[in-house]
Amino acid sequence: MVDFRTAIERVLGHEGGYVNDPRDPGGETKWGISKRSYPHLDIKNLSRDQAIEIYERDFWLKIHADELYDGIAYQGLDYAINSGIRQAILGLQQALGVPADGVWGPVTRAAALSMPEGPQIMRYVAQRIDFMRTRSTFSYFGSGWMARMADNLRYGAQDV
Repeated sequence: MVDFRTAIERVLGHEGGYVNDPRDPGGETKWGISKRSYPHLDIKNLSRDQAIEIYERDFWLKIHADELYDGIAYQGLDYAINSGIRQAILGLQQALGVPADGVWGPVTRAAALSMPEGPQIMRYVAQRIDFMRTRSTFSYFGSGWMARMADNLRYGAQDV
């Protein structure tokens, strides 16, 4: 079972400490929390616990993780952290084959609960890889992103 605590430990394993890479559109980042998204936060001094609070309030709850299969909840959280809530939901909708508008609603929920978890994880990760490959920063960050996707496929295998 993947609850928020398990999911966040996985995410933090990917995210790590403070980075300020000028090629990163998010700008200054710590624990995966970016200055671009949280301009009023002191990113450099952001604590792990503060990051976890942000992830639960602003990501886990907003992707409706508690309404998803456990493995999809983790994949959605990880996707939302890297690409935003709307893109994570849009990607899930595309993976499910429902009209994609990036907004969580009853059609998305019903489709997410009707497709078996294993195939859903595979389709969601594949959709995310396709999305990543379209990013202008793929040539620089792509190798790291693909390593993360390989980890996520392994997590997906554990979760079903």
